[in-house]
Amino acid sequence: MKKLLFCLLIGILQSCASKQYLKKHGFSGEIKKIIEQTYVIENNQKKLLNTKTLNFTKNGRVKTSKTTDNLGNIIEQTEKRLWFEKRSYPNKLPYYCKTRWKPNQRERISCYTQKQYKQNEVIVHYTKNGLIDKIVDNFSTFYTQQYQYANSKLNKILVTDKDNNLVNTIKFECLSKDYKGNCLEQKKESANSNSIQVTSFMFTYQ
Repeated sequence: MKKLLFCLLIGILQSCASKQYLKKHGFSGEIKKIIEQTYVIENNQKKLLNTKTLNFTKNGRVKTSKTTDNLGNIIEQTEKRLWFEKRSYPNKLPYYCKTRWKPNQRERISCYTQKQYKQNEVIVHYTKNGLIDKIVDNFSTFYTQQYQYANSKLNKILVTDKDNNLVNTIKFECLSKDYKGNCLEQKKESANSNSIQVTSFMFTYQ
């Protein structure tokens, strides 16, 4: 009986546990903190769009995060709770996001307001080595983002609609890496935009 209860408890915990952020995004090493600064390049001018600071637990999941705009105003803050993630915004109610593990290397991530109104939901599919394979919007746009890799590093995302028509192609290129093999500067180019974005990464290791 005790063994049965133990197995049941493990199953419940696994069904609620999300994939490690660092692993599914292909980061290497024991990372304590990442600061991401994203710029847009237009007419040879570099303009800061936002800054995102992520603090991690020892097992590679996001403990807290904060995203600010180019003036330092908070856009979004997140906080890991035991059974969910709380996402706070300056001008709307917070979201409470639950992750449920599904068969065949999938996660369902659903976000609600405190009154249990669903705000969004995605199904995230993973490759055998734990990287993101595709993300399917299951609530609003119903778009699918198909991730493509070269040497286990992201180089392209294909965005398709529910009829499998190509909506956008987003290309990624790592411009420089650190001694752990993590990207220090990444270029992102969208087929739907004339602008290019560049994100710089600053890592604090354990």
